[in-house]
Formats: sequence, structure tokens, C-alpha cells
Amino acid sequence: MDYGKFKYEAAQKAKEARRNQVNTDLKEVRFRLKIDVHDYETKRKRAEGFLLGGDKVKAMILFRGREQSRPEQGVRLLQKFAEEIAEFGVVESRPTQDGRNMTMIIAPLKNKSDVKGELNAKRAAEKAERKATEHSAKAKPAETAEAPADVSAE
Repeated sequence: MDYGKFKYEAAQKAKEARRNQVNTDLKEVRFRLKIDVHDYETKRKRAEGFLLGGDKVKAMILFRGREQSRPEQGVRLLQKFAEEIAEFGVVESRPTQDGRNMTMIIAPLKNKSDVKGELNAKRAAEKAERKATEHSAKAKPAETAEAPADVSAE
């Protein structure tokens, strides 16, 4: 084996390793203490999507003015949030207040690499199915083109 071939194969292995590498991101969802029901549901669904994608979620409540004197309401809101998305993730750090913000981190139930592997397998299956349907569709017109050749002119 020559050195050039060795270098090429090493570069290909490194390229494949980078392609399969997965980095878990920390996504952030921000609330206000006085959040409306619809806005809360939107934020919750967004967080569910992040967790299904294998990313961690940082839920943050921003306190303004007199809201800072009611941190127990913020804890209640974050606990309610954690209960509602318990089927998608696990609370990694309990609610903690730092300055005007109260934060809580929720980790997904599945690793991002597992989610990515499932997604790649699903894409491969869909691609194989699509190729099979295209192949069968191309074969059918050829068969139907031969059939009307029997028609005689009057």
C-alpha cells in the first residue's frame, strides 16, 4: 500500500467520523410570570419539539418589577411546565433564581445520537421505497405501450 492511498483512506475515515458526530445543544424557552394560556402552550410545544430532537431545554422565567418579590410563583410555573413535558424529558436541574431570572434545565429521554440514527434509518427506508415505486412505474408504461399495437385501421 502506498502512502498516498493510506492518507486518502485516513481522510475518508475522518470525514465519516465528522458526519456521524452529534453535539447536544441547549435550547432556551423564555417565559414571563404573567403568561397567557395560549402563549404557554406554544412555548411548551416548542420545548417538546426540542426534546424530541434530542436537545436539552433551558426554561427561563424573566421577572420584572414587583414580580421579583414573588419567586414562589415562578417555581410553581416551572414545576407545572416540568410535569407537562415529563413524557419527553427529565428535569436535570431544579429551578434556581439568579438575579432577575429563574432557570431550570430539562434533559431529553433519548440521546441526540439515538434520535439521529432513527431519523437516518427512516430516511433510508423512505428512499428505498421511493426507488421501488419509481422502478415499478417505469416498467408499467413499457408493458402498456405494446398492448395497443393490435388495433387495426378501418
